[in-house]
Amino acid sequence: MALFRAFATVGGYTAVSRVLGFVRDVLIAGVLGAGPAADAFFVAFRFPNLFRRLFAEGAFNAAFVPLFAGRLEAEGHAPAKLFAEQALAFLAFWMLLLTGAAMAAMPWLMPVIAPGFVGDAEQFALAVELTRICFPYLLFMALVAMLSGLLNALHRFAAAAAAPIVLNLCFIAALLFVVPLTGDPARVLAWTVAVAGVLQFLLLVWAARRAGMPLRMPRPRLTPGMRRLLQLMGPGVISSGALQINLLIGTMIATLQAGAVSWLYYADRVYQLPLGLIGIGLGVVLLPDLARKLRGGAPEAAMTALNRALELGLFLTLPAAVALALVPQSIVTVLFERGAFAPADAENTALALTAFALGLPGFVLVKLLQPAYFAREDTVTPLRFALASVVVNIALSLALFFSIGFLGIAVATTAAGWVNAGLLAGRLVARGHLALDARARRRLPRSLLASLAMGAALLGIEALLRPWLGAGEAERFAALAGLVTAGLAVYLLLAFALRAVQPADLRGLLHRRAA
Repeated sequence: MALFRAFATVGGYTAVSRVLGFVRDVLIAGVLGAGPAADAFFVAFRFPNLFRRLFAEGAFNAAFVPLFAGRLEAEGHAPAKLFAEQALAFLAFWMLLLTGAAMAAMPWLMPVIAPGFVGDAEQFALAVELTRICFPYLLFMALVAMLSGLLNALHRFAAAAAAPIVLNLCFIAALLFVVPLTGDPARVLAWTVAVAGVLQFLLLVWAARRAGMPLRMPRPRLTPGMRRLLQLMGPGVISSGALQINLLIGTMIATLQAGAVSWLYYADRVYQLPLGLIGIGLGVVLLPDLARKLRGGAPEAAMTALNRALELGLFLTLPAAVALALVPQSIVTVLFERGAFAPADAENTALALTAFALGLPGFVLVKLLQPAYFAREDTVTPLRFALASVVVNIALSLALFFSIGFLGIAVATTAAGWVNAGLLAGRLVARGHLALDARARRRLPRSLLASLAMGAALLGIEALLRPWLGAGEAERFAALAGLVTAGLAVYLLLAFALRAVQPADLRGLLHRRAA
């Protein structure tokens, strides 16, 4: 139940962040739409975001959290704090160098990350400028991710989970109050990214001090602890960020089709809600939990925690995937179709969303299975599987793009996610680190059955609400809220009837009692 309570904390703040993210994207869609400036900004934002998720949230945390948690468990507070300070200084130094080098080399990097922009000098120059403005975000977010890992290892999940809310609030404020004054939304949004990175860093510094970890910034040194960190971090660069690498590859290819970058971005934002809330939220609390259980000599407890995470993760993910796959047009139209975002843009975004939705359970499984490797300080095996998924993604993206366009990129990303999840699960089973217990084997098929039945009901409810889904703004949002609420109610009733979940499980998420 401690795992569930921690997930409730992370999931609650993540839900707030994702809802605000929807508000942000609704405003962006209305201002930028899916034109050349939108494509340039989304490329500019995705590039430093990729490095953040690879080096910071992905590779660095996959290596840092088990080492920090192990020192905290075995040696105590002071040695763990010293290790965290050395890691902070080391990360800040190298991220500063990477940020400066990337900003200087951006005119030569842009043809690689956005080859479709090369033929349009104005769009190319705008993309270079916006990416340079956004790139310092990487430096501050790398430090945020390191501090988040430290707080998570201390079982302080709230501040790290709340940090992304700052970014969305900055975006919303800029779109409502600054863009109308300047008339230059792309540049305003780029500067907003940079400012939000600084504010998130300051928030986490404050949270670390409150948690009893006020970190100094010593001179960067290659100590034995840092060498071990690098050994684990190297393979983790790819293994933790396979989905992000696949999305970047898709973005690179999508620049060859006008509007495709924006359609894929908006579809990505919709399915990232359940992925962030469930997959990333559970993965964040699962890694330190597994690491401390394994270091404490309790492999059976670690296996039980992994089973419960898989059970809860798929119970929440399967209905979301079914809903996004079956009623994407209604979701996209209500959220984004206004202003510069045309009906054709909504239709293409909905097609991409359907393809991404079919891969959502696979994406979540990757986030839940990788901690079982990282907690054992094994980053090499997930690296191999991630590379396999990247190869699948590149091959399918190239093969399908030239026949079905941007939709092929979404299909390739989904296929790659399932390949990665299958390989991770297969190797864990072979090593004896994963075996579904009786409860999971009983409940998971029932969750799938309840989700499919809910999908059938959702199609009927959507047909009844269609007149309101195509009406004015208030009616559209009310109808979408009704559609979501009805789908959730049907799923919960079916899940309780089929005994896919027990009321006590949900009470454990809603009431955070003291451990």
